[in-house]
Amino acid sequence: MRKKYIKVLDDWQLADVLHQTEETIHRHAFIGSNLTAETELALAHRYRNCLFLGCALPQGFKRQTQDCLFFPNMGELFHLCTQLYTPERLYEGYEVGNPDTYQQCFDGRVYRHYLKEGKTPENIKETLARTLHDHSISDCLHEFLAGYAERNIVGVMGGHGLARTEKSYGEIARLSKCLTEDGFLMVSGGGPGAMEATHLGAWMAGRTERELQDAIESMSAAPHYTDAGWLDTAMRVREKYPQRDFESLGIPTWLYGHEPSTPLATKIAKYFDNSIREDGILTIAKGGIIYSPGSAGTLQEIFQEAVQDHYLSFGYASPMIFMGVEFWRHEIPVWPFLMDMVERGKYKNLLLSISDSREEIVQTLRAFRSAVSE
Repeated sequence: MRKKYIKVLDDWQLADVLHQTEETIHRHAFIGSNLTAETELALAHRYRNCLFLGCALPQGFKRQTQDCLFFPNMGELFHLCTQLYTPERLYEGYEVGNPDTYQQCFDGRVYRHYLKEGKTPENIKETLARTLHDHSISDCLHEFLAGYAERNIVGVMGGHGLARTEKSYGEIARLSKCLTEDGFLMVSGGGPGAMEATHLGAWMAGRTERELQDAIESMSAAPHYTDAGWLDTAMRVREKYPQRDFESLGIPTWLYGHEPSTPLATKIAKYFDNSIREDGILTIAKGGIIYSPGSAGTLQEIFQEAVQDHYLSFGYASPMIFMGVEFWRHEIPVWPFLMDMVERGKYKNLLLSISDSREEIVQTLRAFRSAVSE
């Protein structure tokens, strides 16, 4: 097996590498490194089979290299990432109480650029820059998830149009709060509606039911993401109830940039390519996926996950839990269809359950987490 590349992600790691005594540095991946800050040390080494992604390099540096690859900074608003986004980074420059400042914050500027260049741009420089950005996000995502056991990662799918005032919004938040406190990492598409409810619950982990209800009521002043104050009310909840002990992961996309990314996710993997993002959520949520009521997008995710589980694409199937008995049995009758397919052997390996009970859903996920893999 070939030796993995050693990643150099910050100034401290760069200093450690450049201060080593070996003349030749092998198989390192320098990401966003400024080697001009250590020009003398940088030129004192030779480099073999290394990667330089978005780095600032001293003059004459490439003469010191052999079999190395160089990917320059593309000069865009967005760059190769060395860590996942945070709400602070995405909304850098946004002022609570002044919604117009969204246009000047990082997320707003990137979205305007995205629309200007086009959702499917013909400019090869733009497509390359987006591809490199998304690759770096995936790399950061895998680094972050390495700190979690696979079966501790649970996804929640559901409609972006779910209002903060609806009963199921609070139910999702309470379920997510309970699961987060039980050691699960909650993951969603990182947008409004059911996705936001997931991150609100995780954000309020460790706090009382009264505090959670207060947060929901405060945010209900702007029930939909299209309402003035939607972002501000969430920002004020963050300020009133700081979170330092629990994480949650949102995975949004600039394809749906008109739907703001929730600032209640502590880590945000935001992509340009929605197909990578959607497949990624289903792939990483090996602890199970909870499907709350939704429409076309949620239906797509249900059958996409069913295919993965049917073929045991990642070695085993994970629970598919349908939250909303009436909805999934009658309004959009996915449940009877799936059960019929399973009974006739058209789908195999699926771990299906349906419930409106928070306790039952939690128990299902706990039991799967503690089960010995076959």
